[in-house]
Amino acid sequence: MRNNNTKKMILNAILLAVGLILHYIFPAIGAGITPDLSLVMLFCIMIMNRDSYKTCLVAAIITGIFTAMATKFPMGQVPNIIDKLVTVNVMFVFMKMIYVAPFVKKLGDKANQIAIVLMTVVGTMVSGFTFLFSASIMVGLPGELTALFMAVVIPSMLINTIASIVLFNIISLSLKRTSYQLV
Repeated sequence: MRNNNTKKMILNAILLAVGLILHYIFPAIGAGITPDLSLVMLFCIMIMNRDSYKTCLVAAIITGIFTAMATKFPMGQVPNIIDKLVTVNVMFVFMKMIYVAPFVKKLGDKANQIAIVLMTVVGTMVSGFTFLFSASIMVGLPGELTALFMAVVIPSMLINTIASIVLFNIISLSLKRTSYQLV
């Protein structure tokens, strides 16, 4: 059991580091706001650790700190941390609802594919709105909240969804080749 926990911690750390790198190198698409590809890694970690709220929460805190360090949005450090904390809580409940849905249970191995897509779509919107809303209260926005949501969060959602499908499948295939089970 201890060996399995160590493997999970190492895998989570690697995915968090990859998320930081992706977040750092991805260019801003508008008003200094960058699609948050670290969210994709957070959602992968959540799916792989879906029975451990504590692991998901710790991963979100670390993701929030990492994205705060790499943010391109002026004074976006605190809104990044807030948005990850809100997102992980909302998405943990959402994830639990996905996996108890009868149609998802029937899918077997494909359930994780459905979950990563749904979590990325909904999670990116939750994260983006939370970030913009908290930033608007704390430091102000370079435009209208609704306009920024449409101009930045919706394209980010599309980018994150495509990235989540690709990255989750790469992770899954890599883990299968090493005979590591996702859950």
